[in-house]
Amino acid sequence: MDTTTFRIIKSRCLHYAIVFFSALTAVPLVAILGKVAVEGFHNISFQFFTQPEPTSYQALIANSQGTSIPGGIANGLVGTLLMLLMSSAIAIPLGIFCGTYLAEKRGTVYTRIVSYITDVLQGTPSIILGVIVYAWVVVPMKGYSAIAGSVALIIMMLPLIIRSTEESLKMLPSSLKEASLALGGSYDRMVIRVLIPSAFGQIFTGVLLAISRIAGETAPITFTALGSAIIQWDVTQPMSNVPLLIWQFYNNPALQSMLWSASLVLLAFVLALNISSKLISRKWKIQ
Repeated sequence: MDTTTFRIIKSRCLHYAIVFFSALTAVPLVAILGKVAVEGFHNISFQFFTQPEPTSYQALIANSQGTSIPGGIANGLVGTLLMLLMSSAIAIPLGIFCGTYLAEKRGTVYTRIVSYITDVLQGTPSIILGVIVYAWVVVPMKGYSAIAGSVALIIMMLPLIIRSTEESLKMLPSSLKEASLALGGSYDRMVIRVLIPSAFGQIFTGVLLAISRIAGETAPITFTALGSAIIQWDVTQPMSNVPLLIWQFYNNPALQSMLWSASLVLLAFVLALNISSKLISRKWKIQ
């Protein structure tokens, strides 16, 4: 066998090995999606999205009669959306501003300190953040609330948005900054009107990924928002969310059949955010 033939065979073997292991990594994802879709689809209905969670008594009656369990996850959907909106309204601008500062003022002592704190915060377990926010917010307010839950989610979102903004701005060519300043633009205008719009795709992708992460959090919500069996619009009162409902359904034998449908809704939401982030990143890719 000559050298050329050996190289061709080796290249093909490596190619097939990469394809095999790449397909192997997709098996768990396909298995999870298939299991959740098959088990959860039969409970999906209009009332599932418009009615709050049923009581154990209602579930027991429905199970004994062989009918579908009344109620849904409307209280969890409302709580999820409200807490996501409140946390995003604060974490997104704050994270973008902080990431921009780290990208533009790199090398200073203060920047290194902030960067180190961001890394530590990103690696902190979410349940620890829930306990801390409980002591910071729940105890002084003398009650659980959606506000406390949003504070915990803000702390979780910030490191992701800060890092994505910082890395996105570092990828920009220095000629953009030089051209803007050479045309007489101020430094602030250059950052706001040139740098941030140029990295919009990557920054927005980081924002969507941060939202998709906190959308599935249960532990910090348990310590801060506690949960509510009714549709609650008052953010100063205890409030539920979809991951918390999934945990409650799991712990209640009469409602365990509903956890699959709630999991399917949450999984679909997270997948939609991740797919959107990929599409946006591809459309506004930094050249």
